[in-house]
Amino acid sequence: MGHTKRKAPRRGSLQFRPHSRAKRMYPNIRNWPARPQVAPLGFSGYKAGMTHVIVIDNRPKSPTKGEELRIPVTILEVPPIKVAGFRLYGRTTYGLKALGEVWTDKLDKELAKVLLVPKKQNSKIDDLKAMLPKAESIRLLTYTQPYKLAFGKKTPDMFETPLGGNVNDQFTYASSVLGKEIKLADVFKEGEFLDVHSVTVGRGFAGVVKRFGVKTQRHKAEKGTREIASMGPITPCWVGWWIAQPGGMGCHTRTEHNKQLLKIAEVSKLNVNPSSGLMRYGLVTGEYALIAGSVPGAKKRLVRLTHPIRPSRGAVNQAPEVVYVSTASQI
Repeated sequence: MGHTKRKAPRRGSLQFRPHSRAKRMYPNIRNWPARPQVAPLGFSGYKAGMTHVIVIDNRPKSPTKGEELRIPVTILEVPPIKVAGFRLYGRTTYGLKALGEVWTDKLDKELAKVLLVPKKQNSKIDDLKAMLPKAESIRLLTYTQPYKLAFGKKTPDMFETPLGGNVNDQFTYASSVLGKEIKLADVFKEGEFLDVHSVTVGRGFAGVVKRFGVKTQRHKAEKGTREIASMGPITPCWVGWWIAQPGGMGCHTRTEHNKQLLKIAEVSKLNVNPSSGLMRYGLVTGEYALIAGSVPGAKKRLVRLTHPIRPSRGAVNQAPEVVYVSTASQI
């Protein structure tokens, strides 16, 4: 009589891969959703903390429609991003290739901490205009301005930001904003759903139980109670990638989909600061955004916002009325 093979669901998630430390403290975005409007496809801000708001439920099929709801929100301080230049890309058999770029003469001195600012332009706007028939897309070279905030960061973060629309409209828009500032309200509207990209909090070195959630062994286990029983067979003598092992935990690049942008406001008009300031951040001094729910990452860390890559069906892209914002001391 044969024995029944024991079966059990896997312990530990394989959803998030890789379990490796992020290369930099701001996320790299690989996929951008196409948009017909000529505007930047993303923006960035700095995580300040969390609080809660009271809103009027405006969802048409909600059983609490018209009633007050208490929603936890994340505060992102969103100073304007600045356009240092733009770059043309053309399609080749090996992917996209840069055809040319142009830089503005109005660069902030803090940008010298990030890169070697070109003193002489390699090409002019008129030269790039002649390359438009070969171009497939145009991307802005944008950088943040954290020195306008109160928490002490001086070094800006610089990255490429794609544009929506066709190439000719992109070129016209990029030429008009060269050397100028772009605000969050120029990219997103209140009530829209966004994808949030950030680098999570680092947890340091961790074992397999904490890192992967594997089951602990019996108290008389030979190799220890918080160890895995076997790492694989003797032949072939190699360890698979799916085997849980101890290592660095946290500090991963992660994306959370479909977070609603509830409010864009100035501190002078709608205060969000407790009397003592936000813990481990300080005071929010300029423009900020309220994102429904939590956002991955530590405080003072850069968070990038993009249009949703897989938007929810039937989502109400209209901001609910915010009737109260808590300014009590937050943890």
